[in-house]
Amino acid sequence: MRYITPKKFAEPITREGVIRDWGKRGYSCDVFVDPPGREWNNFVHATNELVTVVSGRLRLTIDSEEIIAEPGDEVFIPKGICHSVKNISPSTTHWLYGYD
Repeated sequence: MRYITPKKFAEPITREGVIRDWGKRGYSCDVFVDPPGREWNNFVHATNELVTVVSGRLRLTIDSEEIIAEPGDEVFIPKGICHSVKNISPSTTHWLYGYD
């Protein structure tokens, strides 16, 4: 399965622009701000999730597949799939996430 859409959003990425796009598809939109090395491990949700990096870099592991997401990329995480996220940037990473 293809989980990533590279450069879905043009830089500079704005939360308002992502809210408009995701809202049309029935997704919420919230913000995470993570320091270097921050990890979120082994999550499973009952809804689909979207992730977009605003600044920095994330490594996502979705059902054992590793993906590197950079600014503007959109990642789709299907409901019921185990996933993890790690900030692999040397600086703070700002990213957006939403559920349907």
